[in-house]
Amino acid sequence: MNIGPIDIDKPLCLAPMEDVTELPFRVICKRLGADIVYTEFTSSEGIIRDIARIMKKIEICAKERPVAIQIFGGRPEAMEGAAQAIERLNPDFIDINCGCWVKNHVARNEGAGLLRDLPLFESIVKATVKATKLPVTVKTRLGWDENSIIIEDAARMVEQSGARALTLHCRTRSQAHNGFADWAWLERVKKVISIPLIGNGDLTTPEDIKAMFETGCDGVMIGRGAIANPWIFRQARHYLSTGEIMPEPGIEEKIQMCIEHLRLNVQYKGERYGVQTFRKHYAGYLRGLPNITSLRGELMQCTQLSQVIDHLNKYLESYHYEKV
Repeated sequence: MNIGPIDIDKPLCLAPMEDVTELPFRVICKRLGADIVYTEFTSSEGIIRDIARIMKKIEICAKERPVAIQIFGGRPEAMEGAAQAIERLNPDFIDINCGCWVKNHVARNEGAGLLRDLPLFESIVKATVKATKLPVTVKTRLGWDENSIIIEDAARMVEQSGARALTLHCRTRSQAHNGFADWAWLERVKKVISIPLIGNGDLTTPEDIKAMFETGCDGVMIGRGAIANPWIFRQARHYLSTGEIMPEPGIEEKIQMCIEHLRLNVQYKGERYGVQTFRKHYAGYLRGLPNITSLRGELMQCTQLSQVIDHLNKYLESYHYEKV
């Protein structure tokens, strides 16, 4: 699959997710086999105003390349200005979010709100493409609801507007994250465009990923399935190449990866805030481990890096002692 200078066969992509795909998580997923990672979606209006907390969301580093910065907006002028600002950060490409279903965004014709206004959708894509030398891609949904599925027309328009790839979350805006993603649309859309098509929606196992590739899409994008299991990239690549299911990572690897991720989070955000915001990741790293209820309660009370590491190492020692 080609996006500008990027050439990867059947890439496994980490989906942009607000408050999740921060730089530390992207680095961890990259280490575990993600081929392409995306920043969390970021407001074009915030970027053109150079708001510090917004600019923090689009910081990138060499360890995560290839990396895309994803932006959203409802004004072509803001998207143009944001693309120009982003170009100075030198990501590998820019992705436009045209699929976020959240009410306050769609009310401003942002995200999936653009599915109700294809001319504005087109203007947004064209303005972004024109503003930068970087490749531009688009992520969207099937349509506003089941009675207005317009993805084939939208896909053609996206390609004609200069986008270099399209990611399709196979739900409508009205579905949000509910119901099931309809992968049959991937085959239909693939027939009407020549740019790469990346599939997204309901990918939680290596078997799911293989099945989505069988629709003919060029890449897959993994979202919520990676939150609980960042090893899914490594597991999927192994399954695609061998047809065999990898064993779950052992307790040592889970604990050590949790600590490494936490260290990165603290380095990125500072100790107190880094420890506090990391709490959302404990469920994923500790999933399936024995007797973790009390440990999770202890970790949720920690405010210092050393406290968390001490609790995790004591749990690991206790686990090994009980196994003897």
